[in-house]
Amino acid sequence: MSGGLYGTATHHTYQRAGFGAAVRRGSRPAIVVVDLTRGFTEDSYPSGADLSGVVAATTRLIEAARPVGVPVIFTAIAYTEAEASGDAIAWLRKAPGMRALVEGSDAVAIDPRLPMRPGHDPLVVKKGASAFFGTSLAATLTGLGRDTVVVCGATTSGCVRATAVDAVQSGFPVLVPRGCVGDRAEGPADAALFDIQAKYGDVITLDDAVDYIGSTPAQPAPDTARRSPRGGDST
Repeated sequence: MSGGLYGTATHHTYQRAGFGAAVRRGSRPAIVVVDLTRGFTEDSYPSGADLSGVVAATTRLIEAARPVGVPVIFTAIAYTEAEASGDAIAWLRKAPGMRALVEGSDAVAIDPRLPMRPGHDPLVVKKGASAFFGTSLAATLTGLGRDTVVVCGATTSGCVRATAVDAVQSGFPVLVPRGCVGDRAEGPADAALFDIQAKYGDVITLDDAVDYIGSTPAQPAPDTARRSPRGGDST
């Protein structure tokens, strides 16, 4: 950790407490692309922002993954009409703007600029912030023999941070390429990246992430789509 964002006093406090050690990178990573749906990547949606740069950076990382067979797993938040209009989901009472993320709407479609391969790349549909909570993502990663998770997506201070926390709690070292994550505001994003770097994973450059992914041993690309249930069934 550097003194950077919060100054040297904070840096020394965290260092003395034993935070900020580097994670151990495995040789069988997976990329988890969190919620880069149109409702988050386009500023025409109330829940979104212009994340064109994040989409471009994530595309570069995915393209580095293809030749070596590193799996890419996408996630999306989507609610049924009943869930979106009802009162059963506590998060929607706190964040009512999320009620627009209705199944089948353009808002929950993966950004078309991303090189997702329908029928091959899994799509995990979730109801909460973490890509792990209430989903089969941990089981999918384990079944694929993955030993490291590279987290991309939106928003940095929300679903990306929650996914990073649950990934390390599920036993996976976490890497977060800074250029591949985005948010609606700079302050919350910077705070989340500081927190991730201190406690949950390594915040790295895009070049570092591309080099790491590209240097992993090539392996046959798995048929991951069949291993990506939405609550138990493939999407």
